[in-house]
Amino acid sequence: MSGLPSFRAVMLMVIAVVVATVATGGVIVLLDDGLVSGARERGGASEPARSPTAAPRLDQLVPTTEPAGERREFGEGGPGVSVTPPRVLAIATAEVPKETRLRLGALKNVQKVVVVDAGRVKLTGTPLNLLAVDPAHFRSWTPQAVADQPAVWSALAKGELVVESEAARRYGMVPGAYYQVDGGPKLRLAASAPLGLTGVDGLVGADLGRSLGFAPGVAVLLHGKPGRIGAAGVRRLLGEGAQVALLDAAARVRKQRPTAAAQQTPQSVNVGRPGTYLELYRLAAARCPGLSWTVLAAIGQVESGHGRNNGPSSAGALGPMQFMPATWKHYGVDGDGDGKADIWSPYDAVPSAAGYLCANGAGKGGEKLRKAIWFYNHSWDYVNKVMGIAEAYARTYA
Repeated sequence: MSGLPSFRAVMLMVIAVVVATVATGGVIVLLDDGLVSGARERGGASEPARSPTAAPRLDQLVPTTEPAGERREFGEGGPGVSVTPPRVLAIATAEVPKETRLRLGALKNVQKVVVVDAGRVKLTGTPLNLLAVDPAHFRSWTPQAVADQPAVWSALAKGELVVESEAARRYGMVPGAYYQVDGGPKLRLAASAPLGLTGVDGLVGADLGRSLGFAPGVAVLLHGKPGRIGAAGVRRLLGEGAQVALLDAAARVRKQRPTAAAQQTPQSVNVGRPGTYLELYRLAAARCPGLSWTVLAAIGQVESGHGRNNGPSSAGALGPMQFMPATWKHYGVDGDGDGKADIWSPYDAVPSAAGYLCANGAGKGGEKLRKAIWFYNHSWDYVNKVMGIAEAYARTYA
């Protein structure tokens, strides 16, 4: 007989090692470019291991302006919620009766009306204006990217809170945290989202709104052609004291000839067209003092595998750094000096991501950096994953 252990004994030894590794929280992170790290992941589930030869290293991977895979139009392939965005939001002084609702629906250019409850609460001393809605019926009144996120609507159905993105940023509110309603229950902040409702800080479910004592049937939203619904008619029907906000104010401004400033080429940051992703990440990070290129590289890996899966995502995010088109309009830059900011081009998308992170405080490091990454994708598991991969890149390319 040979002195070698039996196959069964070897398998038992392997299983024991795996169990011991999991029990101690250790994981093996295998990056797309073949980098192996034994770092401990801070949160979330580990990714399935991939072959070390699955892809070239960052210093071998060449950026391309051509989108990888099939290029689909924005919104194609999503869950298919047909949105009817509100053009006017009004708050009445008392519950809007059924007869008035019908007359609002009969106003010129009005195509759809919904009336919901509204109230003002204080969460640990912070005042928030909230609407209490039926998730099934209100979903189409939000922007497409929000309507297409089932987690938002299931959270409302479970009695959790969804806050407008800007309000969450302004008050430093963190998804997943619990906030005490002054004189009421604790609420879990399930998500933040760009709701596009002027003066509204967030949403709760209708049942929760009733338990919090919200005013029934005082908030009115009207949908129709942009810029066509008359505010005067809405005020007349709702009576004196009603507040009316025009959510489509931009469409009501007469189109003017572009000014000289508007005709200028997109902002250029002059990273040129580096030959590798490694160089591109390093040059782009330089536009945000204090931001490590490894963070950009980690986001690039998580979002698209460094341009190998450019989307669109189910929410409509596009390009190698997975920008939403609305965010791109504000933060997109011309990184290679070709006169346009192209969401599909890594030479534009990577420096744009650096600018977006910097605008949210990434250059300050520490918790500011973590929060900036959270603003990029509202998930703390995502933040932990990005930071873990960034640390692995730092070790490999030191």
